Amino acid sequence: MTEEKTAKIRELNDALRAGRGSGSIIIAGSMANADVDEISAAAKQVQEFTAFEEGNDPHGEHDFGAFQIGDQKYYWKIDYYRDRNMLTGSDDPADPKVTHRVLTIFYAEDY
Repeated sequence: MTEEKTAKIRELNDALRAGRGSGSIIIAGSMANADVDEISAAAKQVQEFTAFEEGNDPHGEHDFGAFQIGDQKYYWKIDYYRDRNMLTGSDDPADPKVTHRVLTIFYAEDY
């Protein structure tokens, strides 16, 4: 992948995480049963996440992160689909016209 495409993917992913991009946000697994305050706190951590490094961001796309609140560890990830049916992956995640982004937040133990 070219550096230009990687930069565009990163930009689109950061925009979705910040709440100003296009896509869906899903609270998955047992976290779906959490109270609204916990979900809000986790979402805020995802929005403010900056701890990208080679180990969690090897392609430079800002599409995965891990964090902890108290004793609870969380993961988030962004996947790229052709459409809202989420049946097949996008052929070009750098092109928002052909890509539907899905940000999923969940408990680490549900991974």
